[in-house]
Amino acid sequence: MNYLKQIKLPQKLDIYRMSLGFIKNKLKWDLTKEARQSKKELSALKDKYKGKKLVLLCNGPSLNHVDFDELKKSNVFTIGLNKINLLFDSTDYRPDLIVSVNKLVIEQNQLFFNNTNILTILDSSAKGKIKKRKNVNFIHSLPFQLKFAADVTGSVCQGYTVTYVALQIAYHLGFEKVALVGCDHNFATKGSSNMTVTSGKVDPNHFSSKYFSDGAKWQLPDLLGSEMHYKMAKEYYEANDREIVNCTSGGKLEIYRRMQLRDFLNE
Repeated sequence: MNYLKQIKLPQKLDIYRMSLGFIKNKLKWDLTKEARQSKKELSALKDKYKGKKLVLLCNGPSLNHVDFDELKKSNVFTIGLNKINLLFDSTDYRPDLIVSVNKLVIEQNQLFFNNTNILTILDSSAKGKIKKRKNVNFIHSLPFQLKFAADVTGSVCQGYTVTYVALQIAYHLGFEKVALVGCDHNFATKGSSNMTVTSGKVDPNHFSSKYFSDGAKWQLPDLLGSEMHYKMAKEYYEANDREIVNCTSGGKLEIYRRMQLRDFLNE
């Protein structure tokens, strides 16, 4: 499918200057010690989990409906996103990997990222804020990219949602079947897509009322842009005999085949 028609670009666009800017940014990153170390360690993880299953823990309110005791007993690999650590006060369950790429989220959660022992993958913009350690690696992202990144040691497209980044990382790691939970794809707060806003006292949009609260800055979702990239991920997975399923309790994401989480864990 040609997704280029769905991307709204400025009317006056200097494609050469923009491309040179991307190249300069990429070269600047590639020459850093953190980039070399991260590429080496991420390359070692390529296809490490080939043929296995993965549960991707998204950040919607329905994440609170997940039976984490059952998930723990299953020993299925899990990826948590962004501020998944806010879940840790209510359960002793811990994901195997955490992914975060949004600058605002990384800044707000940098104390945790600088101290966790959980395997973590962050956007390269976090360099300087988050210490490079054996369990912390960085990936480089571009504003848009018209292909799914099966190997994340190059550059990835964020696709308007960290979930899309995690799906690319999951593919890189070799997982054959990925289940989404907590992917509500629905936000109570309305406004222009991608606009940076100030939160209220409590957050109605995520699994924790403290996620974006008390005046924290955050960016409103681009649901259409997210859907476009979810479809790209679906097509790439299926073209390579892999699958993404939706085990979310409720929610409004209907792109992927729905399953009960228990069935996914036990099949």
